[in-house]
Amino acid sequence: MATVDKAPAPVVHDQVINPCMLTDDEKAIFNENLTCEETMKYAMDNAKDIIALGFDVKKTFIYSDLKYLGGHFLMNAWEFSKLVTFNQVRGAFGFNESTNIGRSFFPSVQCVAAFATSYPEIWAEEPLQDRHSSIARIPCLIPMGIDQDPYFRLVRDNAHRMRNPSPKPALIHSKFLTALQGAGGKMSSSNPNSAIFMTDTPKQIKTKINRHAFSGGQSSLEEHRRIGGNPDVDVSYIYLTYFEESDEKLAAVYKNYREGSLLTGELKKMAIDLLQEYVQQFQTRRAAVTDQVLEEFMRPRKLEWRGNPRHPPPNVTEANRAAN
Repeated sequence: MATVDKAPAPVVHDQVINPCMLTDDEKAIFNENLTCEETMKYAMDNAKDIIALGFDVKKTFIYSDLKYLGGHFLMNAWEFSKLVTFNQVRGAFGFNESTNIGRSFFPSVQCVAAFATSYPEIWAEEPLQDRHSSIARIPCLIPMGIDQDPYFRLVRDNAHRMRNPSPKPALIHSKFLTALQGAGGKMSSSNPNSAIFMTDTPKQIKTKINRHAFSGGQSSLEEHRRIGGNPDVDVSYIYLTYFEESDEKLAAVYKNYREGSLLTGELKKMAIDLLQEYVQQFQTRRAAVTDQVLEEFMRPRKLEWRGNPRHPPPNVTEANRAAN
């Protein structure tokens, strides 16, 4: 979120803070086999994963719905629920007469996460007792999976109808990594060879890429040299598009593979090296995220919305000091 004082202003790159919603309530409501206690535990593990990605503790508030919901957040949810009919959510989410009432209400909870007034603690040392229009005008940018789009379309349609109107949130649709089997394949925790997991060892990553990553190369070396490969369907190349920072290097890989001068084995080695490095660095950072660090990230508090927009991947010792 970006902050303003008395009137709307353009979002400035160094004026950003990060409320991060963990929807452990949703998981319990939509999965008959999970309890709230179980989903809350999963949420705590997910929070540590998020912290290990490099978020700045001074700018980030991670919260569990099951723990945090109340006060201004819940007021917003109830107010928003009055603006949306059951027919609207039924059409958006496929609800019917047998849908439990928890699922029917949850869209209100998810939607008001986009309102700055839902988080009174992050704006001031002494939060306002009432929701205020000056806070409501703070805009929000939501990175999300495409499956979450129906929720935030509801927000964009109704944000201006709140008692304290908010601007329509901006949305960024994230892309999921391709399964190792390529287009049509599906990542699954029950199939360890369908994906690279953040708990994999370097050896496991190498084996998975070499044995299971779908290749766009030809059936023989001679044919590959003559015809060239197809990087558009090659999983190793697709992974490079996520993890290779250099656009110039990526373009050269694409060209060389297409022309046949770069072989499938060489391309797979590039992907292996990048993924091994990324996963190993993540695991090192993840191991440093203690319960004390987690507690500090999840403590409702005033956040610092000015500062470096690209905080280096995380200095968890700073969060440790803050926790102590």
